[in-house]
Amino acid sequence: MSSTPAPKRPVSEFIQRHFRHFNAAALTGAADAYRAHLEGGGKMFMTLAGAMSTAELGLSLAEMIRQDKVHGISCTGANLEEDLFNLVAHDHYELVPHYRDLRPEDEQALLDRHLNRVTDTCIPEMEAMRRLEKVMERHWMAADRAGERAFPHEFLYRALRAGDLEPHYQIDPKDSWMIAAAEKNLPIFVPGWEDSTLGNMYAGMCITGEIKNVHTIRSGVETMIELARWYMQTAPQTPLGFFQIGGGIAGDFPICVVPMLEQDLKRDDVPLWAYFCQISDSTTSYGSYSGAVPNEKITWGKLAVETPKFVIESDATIVAPLIFARVLDW
Repeated sequence: MSSTPAPKRPVSEFIQRHFRHFNAAALTGAADAYRAHLEGGGKMFMTLAGAMSTAELGLSLAEMIRQDKVHGISCTGANLEEDLFNLVAHDHYELVPHYRDLRPEDEQALLDRHLNRVTDTCIPEMEAMRRLEKVMERHWMAADRAGERAFPHEFLYRALRAGDLEPHYQIDPKDSWMIAAAEKNLPIFVPGWEDSTLGNMYAGMCITGEIKNVHTIRSGVETMIELARWYMQTAPQTPLGFFQIGGGIAGDFPICVVPMLEQDLKRDDVPLWAYFCQISDSTTSYGSYSGAVPNEKITWGKLAVETPKFVIESDATIVAPLIFARVLDW
């Protein structure tokens, strides 16, 4: 009698055997605690800083979203749009593996070719940014004329669901985390969206008068209000964890919702974040928010003494896919 072979999980087994000490042990602990949090009925909120979409994190993050391992996201405007830049212009991207050796004149030459560099990857302006701009202009202007208002990601969801970008797909859509998010109608919160390529384009259209109402795209304050509503709808029902990739506004903005609800709104029914992990290459420092160790967050009313806390001081492009693989049991 033959037995069914055990499923192959080479990445998870490699991590379990070899990642035992220092940052490797922190990775293993964070991944296993993430799994335990979900298995215990919890949900996970994720924040994306840096250029994780240009680093093609969608290759693993999309599956995390599809398998309900991520339940809400806070991200920069850059991460929101750069997943779609890659979706529609991947074949036109250029890699510059020797980027550390570039002279100012070499950088100017890239600009002259309309290539915008992000570390070792150049995003093509015409095929990526302008292609998406044309689609989004139509949605923004239609909403503006109709007196409708929406958050930045909601306009992108509309474009994806309408199939506006499908003729331009240059990667497998299963590798786009934004497509996975749109299919799940995943809550996304984008603080400081105007600090992005599409945000700059939208501001320009407001300046020229093509868009009459600057508030057609809902503001950062409204984003915090919506986050507060979602948090209080979610966290009292199920423990909510916080998985932070990088630092900056993508992480700083949403983690503050808890003390805002408790201290500013004087609510006494606000659960703290039930899990915390940050992947960061920021040097540990009490003068830098991104480098502050998790225990400092206890003093701000964000985490509890007993909250599982992890910091992995390493490159998120290496660490995040490994944690996701462990959580997905790959």
